[in-house]
Formats: sequence, structure tokens, C-alpha cells
Amino acid sequence: MDWETLLSARRHQPGSAPTLFRTHDRSQFQRDYDRMIFSSPFRRLQNKTQVFPLPGNVFVHNRLTHSLEVASVGRSLGAKIAQYAKDRGNRSDVIEEIGTIVSTACLAHDLGNPPFGHSGEEAISDFFTEGEGQFLKKMLTDEEWEDVSRFEGNANAFRLLTHTFNGRRPGGYTMTYTTLASIVKYPHESKAAVKGHKYGFFQSEKETFREIADALGMVKISETPLRYARHPLVYLVEAADDICYQIMDIEDSCKLNILSREETANAFLDFYDKETDKEELKTIARTRKIVTDKNEFIAFLRAGIINKLINACANAFLQHYDAIMNGQLEGALLDHIDRVDGTLKKAYDACTALAYARIYHTPIVTQIQIAGFKILATLLKEYIDAILKPGTYYARNILSIMPEQYKVQQEDSLYAKIQTVTDYVSGMTDSYALNLYRKIKGIDLPEIR
Repeated sequence: MDWETLLSARRHQPGSAPTLFRTHDRSQFQRDYDRMIFSSPFRRLQNKTQVFPLPGNVFVHNRLTHSLEVASVGRSLGAKIAQYAKDRGNRSDVIEEIGTIVSTACLAHDLGNPPFGHSGEEAISDFFTEGEGQFLKKMLTDEEWEDVSRFEGNANAFRLLTHTFNGRRPGGYTMTYTTLASIVKYPHESKAAVKGHKYGFFQSEKETFREIADALGMVKISETPLRYARHPLVYLVEAADDICYQIMDIEDSCKLNILSREETANAFLDFYDKETDKEELKTIARTRKIVTDKNEFIAFLRAGIINKLINACANAFLQHYDAIMNGQLEGALLDHIDRVDGTLKKAYDACTALAYARIYHTPIVTQIQIAGFKILATLLKEYIDAILKPGTYYARNILSIMPEQYKVQQEDSLYAKIQTVTDYVSGMTDSYALNLYRKIKGIDLPEIR
């Protein structure tokens, strides 16, 4: 693959001609970034759970703050790779935009995730595989059933940005091809994914992705099922996400007293090698004496670790540059940092083990997952029943409160109708889903204000 082709300002806008690289004082990629920041799906992330329930007295991350932090890390990674590409002789002005492109893709990486944290995807899939949606399997093709029964937030993000919803302009958010390709972490359809693994686009967006990938010169691995090698910038988006969620989840758990400050500090200090990081450790020791606020000291350690991981992931990208550009590198950049810095890899793996053992299965996390399963299953059942029998009094009423962009068209296929319902449910915030559930179940009634 070649940067001259991979970095394209062409937009996903059916019927339009390719746009110029610059418009007024902003490049097309800067316009993508601004468009993402001002979009409704991005704003809704502020009311979607990351790991812990949305904050009361103690601030913890939601999907919005997580995405902003990932974008910051992604911009740094992109800038490093842009400089490397320039050093290798690529003098294109577009190379300067890699940091912006990666940052924008980072903002979008969680757009397709449903409410109630990581369990939301499981809840939607479970409704079809184990719940009351099982009967639908015989009405769908194998490919459609794979999409429906294995709901994937990554594929949903690509759909959200490219699908033409009712009343909206063609092409969704009409992002550039390069920005769209940079968010597709798993560039293959659901039939190409090993059972239990993720995929990057639904059948409904399959041809859209093919068009983008071919235009950018991405390596096609197979036609049936459709599979491409990753766009190189996906590795940077993935690394930024991996760095942030792992480290920030541990910091949040410290604020919530799930982990003690001493445990957290020790886990973070393990990222420093006693021999090669002597000077940094001296600085940390001096800072510990000065900074008496324990939360601030943890934040200081966290900042240093993120910087170390950014450098290590950038170096891993450069070490495997040819394999990445040939579409041959397997796994994430963090899987390959052991060759760059074995201490970092060991400490990162230890943090992963700590998070799964002490954080992700605590009662406060499990309770919101249980609630999410019940709420999402109920909403899916009510709306799918309604689209199957739209003529009943109840169905007409419940369908009437769906926003215009999610209105089901009677001429649509069953697959498209089910997708419309999952579009609606997955796009909900935690509080919207909870309030609608209460009203549907008769637990709450609307108030006149």
C-alpha cells in the first residue's frame, strides 16, 4: 500500500465529485474532525457508560471523555508516523494530516457502541441467539443472521457514519474515505470472522466498504467472504484506544476505592525499568515528596506511562513498517512492543490481568450489566414485535414515538427493518433507554411540564 493512495480527501457522498483537498482555511480532514465533534452521536457518548456507572459524586470516564482522550493519544501517534513517512522521502502535504485523521477516527471509534458499557453488545446479540428473537433466524439469510445475532459496535460505527437514514442527506456524515477506513478495525464481513471474534461492516454496508477499500488501494485478502488487510492508520487508532482504556480504567478504580492508591501506584511504577529508567524514577521520587494529593500523584504516574506507551507503539509501527504497508502484520501494536521494551509489555499485561481480576467483575459493574441486559432485551422485543405486526393499535403507538430517522419503511426487507430497530436501540443513551423502558413497562408515566 502507498500513502499517496491511502490518504484520500474523496468523500462518501453518492453522486458527488471528489472534493478539493483544501476548502478555505481547513483541510478536508480537519473538516472531518470538526464534523465529528459537532455531531449528535458524538455528543450522546457523554451519557453512555464506559465501564463504571455514570458518575454521582466521583467522576469516572464515560464514552465521551474516553473518546476525547483516545483522540489526544492518537494525534500524538499520528504525528510521529507522519514525521517518519516524511523522513523516508514522502513529501506530500497530505502526510501532515495523519495526526488529524487518526484523531478523528479515534473520536469515532466508539460511536456504534450501545448503552450500558461493554455488555450492551452482548445484550443485543443474546436477544437473537438466546432470547425471544431466535425465531427470526429462519427468515434471514445466513449472512444476515450472522450480522443480527453477533451485533458488533465496530461495524455499527461504520454504518452510523455512512448509512442514509430517513430524512438525512445521502452518504450519512459524508466523511472522507481515509477517515472511514481508519475506523474499521476488522476489515471483513461477519462470515469471515472466526466465531466469537469481531468484524468491521454489516452486509448492508459491504459494497460501501468495498468501494472505499478499493479506491484507497487496500490489500484484498479474499472475495468470498470479503476480507481486506487493515488500513495502516487503524493500527494507530487501536493502539490509542488500548493505551487509554486500560490505564484509565485502573485510575478510575482507584478513585472509586476498588483498588488502593498503593496498589495503583505500584502497578504504574512497574512500567519503569530500575536500570534503564533511573533518571525518570528519581524524578518520580522527588515528585512524590512534593505532591501530597494522592489522586494527583496517580495522575502524574499515568501521564508518564501513556507517554512511554505512545513512544513504544510508534516504534513498534516503525519496526514493522514494511509488514504493515504490505498488509501482513497480525495483531495490535501493543502485542509487538516486547521487542521495543519488554518492561512495558510485562507491566501492561499485568494491568490487563489486574483489571479483569479486580475491576470488570465488581458488583458495581455487574449490576449495570444485568440491568442493561433486561432493558435492551425488552426494547428490542417491543419494537421488533411492532415492526412485524405494524397494524395493531399498540404497534402503531409504539412506532409513532420513534424519531423520524428510524422510521421503518414497509417495503424494506426484514433484515433492514431489524437493523432499523437496532439502530434506534444502540443509539440510545443509558438514561434514555432506562426512561423508555420504564414507560413501556408502565413503571413511569410521562409528566406534563
